[in-house]
Amino acid sequence: MAEKNTTTRPTGSSLKPLRALVPFILNYRGTLIAALAALLVASAAMLALPVALRFLIDNGFVARDVGTINRYFGWFFAAAAAFGAFAALRYYLVSWLGERVVADIRTAVYDRVIRMDPTFFETTRTGEVLSRLTADVTLVQSVSGVSLSIALRATVNLLGGLVMLALTSVKLTLYILMGIPVVIVPIIIIGRRIRSQSRTTQDRVADTSGLADETLNAIQTVQAFTLEPLQSKRYSEAVVESFKAAIRRVRTRAFLTALGITMVFGAITVILWTGSRAVLAGSMSGGELAQFLMYSMFVGSSAAALSEVWGEVQRGAGAMERLSELLIATPAIRAPDNPAELVERASGRISFKGVKFNYPSRPDSAALEDFSLDIEPGETVAIVGPSGAGKSTSFQMLLRFYDPESGSIEIDGINIARLSPTALRRQIGLVPQETVLFGDSARENIRYGNPDADDFAVELAAVAAAADEFIVALPDGFDTFLGERGTRLSGGQRQRVAIARAILKDPPILLLDEATSSLDAESEQLVQVALEGLMKDRTTLVIAHRLATVKKVDRIVVMDQGRIVAVGNHDELTSSNELYARLARLQFGDT
Repeated sequence: MAEKNTTTRPTGSSLKPLRALVPFILNYRGTLIAALAALLVASAAMLALPVALRFLIDNGFVARDVGTINRYFGWFFAAAAAFGAFAALRYYLVSWLGERVVADIRTAVYDRVIRMDPTFFETTRTGEVLSRLTADVTLVQSVSGVSLSIALRATVNLLGGLVMLALTSVKLTLYILMGIPVVIVPIIIIGRRIRSQSRTTQDRVADTSGLADETLNAIQTVQAFTLEPLQSKRYSEAVVESFKAAIRRVRTRAFLTALGITMVFGAITVILWTGSRAVLAGSMSGGELAQFLMYSMFVGSSAAALSEVWGEVQRGAGAMERLSELLIATPAIRAPDNPAELVERASGRISFKGVKFNYPSRPDSAALEDFSLDIEPGETVAIVGPSGAGKSTSFQMLLRFYDPESGSIEIDGINIARLSPTALRRQIGLVPQETVLFGDSARENIRYGNPDADDFAVELAAVAAAADEFIVALPDGFDTFLGERGTRLSGGQRQRVAIARAILKDPPILLLDEATSSLDAESEQLVQVALEGLMKDRTTLVIAHRLATVKKVDRIVVMDQGRIVAVGNHDELTSSNELYARLARLQFGDT
């Protein structure tokens, strides 16, 4: 996805991606207003300090009166105390706002990504998405929190300081204003480069995350083929590239910081030299020079802070750009504007009508070609065929993970393209060939089939799937943590948990994708009985390689190269279809 969107990205100087932060920030207008109010009070208190210092020097010291000196010192301390209190309040409020905004962005990105269709994940690595949810969000957190706080404070102090400088000495202030472009222009130019380098750095970090995610999810394969040294080398090379990109950015930013500070305080030195001559000439008092000196320091430090934060803002803009790509991503499969509605529980009549489909990653090879099939409510149909025949594709089309290029699919006479994908999938239960379990307890993994089910219903589903015996034997029974991806269970045990999940969902349409392929003979017999009970009074499509399964179905559909080549029962197809007869001999063990 990163490569795909490169041509449409804003130029390096653009801060437009940060506009995407505005709606998130405006959700907390009250906090923002309070933070701005605290900022203004803190800045006003800070700008009052040089005035107090001026009166202290010009009035207190000149008068040589202890009471007068004490009074001015009291004003000075009161301004400092107000400045400290409201600066702390401003920091807290802005930091809270930054943390809250980042939490909302992370939630919004995840909420959008989890609704994307399979085509999105064919072109986007999971590690890339994870990198954006972690590293990029951390950068945005800096911009919306600490950097925003510094930028607001520095901007207000810079503007307030310039106003007070003008009130103190118009002539010296004009000199400062003439020097500002000399300081700001190089900062902006170099900031553009930081923005580009930041984007590159984040892309390299995403590469390392993607490689690590891919490797760790296939750790047994890596170790089985003794590829640990190769994978370590590849990861090390990716980390080195990430390090090089980061160092290029750090080097540029360090140069920007040095340039900004040098130019800012170089300008202040020139101005103060001019001011000291004015004091000697008698056109300015010592107190006014001290006041001008403090305001110059405020202006200089504020400008330096802005030069520093500009690099952070550029980095944040690059990160927000990457996050915005996810936030604006639109799934190809979505509900129509006015979706049709199924009854609460569909009857289960299914009709494929001339469906043609090519996977986006394989546009020249048809996965389904003129696929037409009518299935009556409560009927059990097995789909068989060689690998790549289109069996699993028909399931994915029915679940509307993809839309057909031509033709249509109907449930109870309604084209599924007119339905909300969520409403459609509520009517369908799936037991996949590759069982997916989550890092949670056995109870919660089964409850995934129906999040509202109580514990008793969960345990009944486990009994029906012949899963209760091994679950009860676990250390904490149904509350035992199963490990990431269910690693604490065998393949057959994971499959029975998946079946229990489908039983708990109790859908009118059931899809079994080689649901007993991972079971031993004893477990298969137990689960087969459970499945027979589950399949009663519901429409069932079965992809199966086992003879025990296909012999008991109502019809068998034979597929080859995306087409239906024969339909019948086992005995009919064994004698009339050469492909099925060969499959029966090779896969079913039938003669």
